[in-house]
Amino acid sequence: MGERKGQNHYYPPDYDPKVGSLNKWQGTHALRERARKIHLGIIIIRFEMPYNIWCDGCKNHIGMGVRYNAEKTKVGMYYSTPIYQFRMKCHLCDNHFEIKTDPANLDYVIVTGARRQENRWDPTQNEQIVPETKEVQKKLFDDPMYKLEHGAKDTKAAEDAKPVLGQLYQRNSGVWRDDFEANSRLRAEFRASKKQIKQQDEKDKALLAKSSLDISLLPESESDRKMASLMRLHSAKSIAERDREKRSTILTRPALPSTSGASESSSQKVKIASAKLELKSLGIVKKTAASPALVLASGSKRKVEDTIVVEKKPKLLLCNYGSGSSDSD
Repeated sequence: MGERKGQNHYYPPDYDPKVGSLNKWQGTHALRERARKIHLGIIIIRFEMPYNIWCDGCKNHIGMGVRYNAEKTKVGMYYSTPIYQFRMKCHLCDNHFEIKTDPANLDYVIVTGARRQENRWDPTQNEQIVPETKEVQKKLFDDPMYKLEHGAKDTKAAEDAKPVLGQLYQRNSGVWRDDFEANSRLRAEFRASKKQIKQQDEKDKALLAKSSLDISLLPESESDRKMASLMRLHSAKSIAERDREKRSTILTRPALPSTSGASESSSQKVKIASAKLELKSLGIVKKTAASPALVLASGSKRKVEDTIVVEKKPKLLLCNYGSGSSDSD
């Protein structure tokens, strides 16, 4: 069908070939809406961002490769190479920015409206091919000694790169010497990874169906496995029980440090308190002796001995047997 495109145009009866093409006769352009500013020297093109930038209007980041409808204008010449300038509107705000070509440095330059993300490096350090300037080319053509020195530098660079290139060649030849074996090994690895991905996908779908969730699960990581193992070792006690233990520990803890030596532990104090409660429930009360502490002549006090007194409940008496009187009296 490609060879018939030039023959499938409709030519009306009043068409005059002396005028020119159909577009010229109808007063239109082959680019249609893209050429609406052709009388100003502007054509609408699809421009792809050559590097990362920040918009000066909204301060947002615009990544390399984002495409815009840009107005292309010729603004100058670098020898015989034209310099073009592109004007486009940010898709996140109403700001416009302009970028033009830089044939001298094989780059693009931001004119207005944006700021470049500086991640450039020296191409000579990156072992890239650096184009020669016009001055160097002219000097190579006119100066034989400079040409000889330039050739010696190129020869030295080639000699330095030979060991690295040889290692790369040996590595590739060792891996890809047998194409069938390498292809079989690679396909086996792909099959194994495909099975693992399929099994993991089935597990994720089962988990989502069990939990009634509609989210995308990320792949597991080592930190996730450690967190899951810690959750398994978590205490089975409830929050109320843990709070009760904390309160009992705080209540039995001494407010001030002990001066007589090592203080009793909290567990011992809890045991003593429970023993006292049991004695009280049985009616056994720990009392001091009735006689107060006696002061000796030397000024020291006698220790007060503790005695255990068993409280006896009074019994109900039906008659008074202690009375000596009788009914006859």
